[in-house]
Amino acid sequence: MSETFETIRYTADVVATTPDGRVLLIERGWAPFEGAWALPGGHVDPGETSRAAAARELEEETGIRVDAAGLLQLGVWDQPGRDPRGRYVTVAYLAVVPDTTTATAGDDARTARWWKWNDLPQQLAFDHAAILATALKGAPADSAV
Repeated sequence: MSETFETIRYTADVVATTPDGRVLLIERGWAPFEGAWALPGGHVDPGETSRAAAARELEEETGIRVDAAGLLQLGVWDQPGRDPRGRYVTVAYLAVVPDTTTATAGDDARTARWWKWNDLPQQLAFDHAAILATALKGAPADSAV
């Protein structure tokens, strides 16, 4: 009997929101989904926790610094096919920041923009609409999302 192995990549995403009802999205700077709106996030580095990676990626892509310990885990998204590059598993976190927080695009983000929850773009990259739906419900999810 032979075993089949699959390369699985580990990422972290952040739903950054404000008490006045806005959520932060970035416009992706390259493929896949170049030009599409997405949550800030990216690969977990060797020796790094997903929580630390989420805080780091949020700062790198938007200039917003948060304490990693204050991030609330929303769930794990691991559906095969969620990323066209191969198998990716992401842990998504919620960060609530002050209404006056400004974002500046950096790293692989073309633009960083605050959106009202009721006026989000029709199409989002990857399965980020499902992650946002979980965040909007305010309850942690499991990987069945």
